[in-house]
Amino acid sequence: MPVSMAALAEDLAAESAELRGILAGLAPADWARPTPAQGWSIADQVSHLAYFDDVAVQSAVEPDAFRAYLAEIVAEGGVSPDTIAARYRSMPGAELMAWFDASRAHLLAAFRGLDPGLRVPWFGPPMSAASSLTARIMETWAHGQDVADTVGAVREPTGRLRHVAHIGVGARAFSYAVHGRELPSAPVRVELLAPDGSTWAWGPADAPDRVAGPALDFCLAITQRRHRDDLALEVVGPHAREWMEIGQAFAGEPGSGRRPGAFS
Repeated sequence: MPVSMAALAEDLAAESAELRGILAGLAPADWARPTPAQGWSIADQVSHLAYFDDVAVQSAVEPDAFRAYLAEIVAEGGVSPDTIAARYRSMPGAELMAWFDASRAHLLAAFRGLDPGLRVPWFGPPMSAASSLTARIMETWAHGQDVADTVGAVREPTGRLRHVAHIGVGARAFSYAVHGRELPSAPVRVELLAPDGSTWAWGPADAPDRVAGPALDFCLAITQRRHRDDLALEVVGPHAREWMEIGQAFAGEPGSGRRPGAFS
């Protein structure tokens, strides 16, 4: 079945609304509260999403301008999420919310009508427009988890987790590359229990290396929002175990993850 950009946009809109619902209840001082991401406040989480929404739109509709912008960043030493976060740290919460709302609306409008197979440049290898939009879902969910953990909000798992899991499985090779390791030739089977009770699966059914368990737990692991020891994942085989030690669905440098027992 062809990828539907409209369906992806609807899922991103729903994920955005859930995060916005949490942010709407914050007092002005709450935006400065530290999140589980070391050195990052709630404000930093939101500015990160808004900033990368803006550049994602530029990469899709003005690719030459994006490539020029990327060349400048590379010449300055590369993109640094921490530097970007610091740049907007003094912005009041109300302004951050308005920026996030406007950037997300612009992103949804720009991507809905794109050919899902359109190749768009990015900070790493080029990707399809569908993959770019799926990555925004993953990012919104992952950074939303940091915000939810900070304020004690509990989010119910939804079918949108499939996008997060799909990005995570697809990023296995990248996870090895960013750690300077060679990707094993052996495949890994991933079988996840979806929120509706169905099964989501990737990889050969007969692969001896496998990861199985609740979809939520896999998504928390592959976005490094929980330590693998705190999750109900069955990890079988040396290649599956190594992947779960270094796996990350997000681009950039290796993440530091979370310490065991941090959310018990």
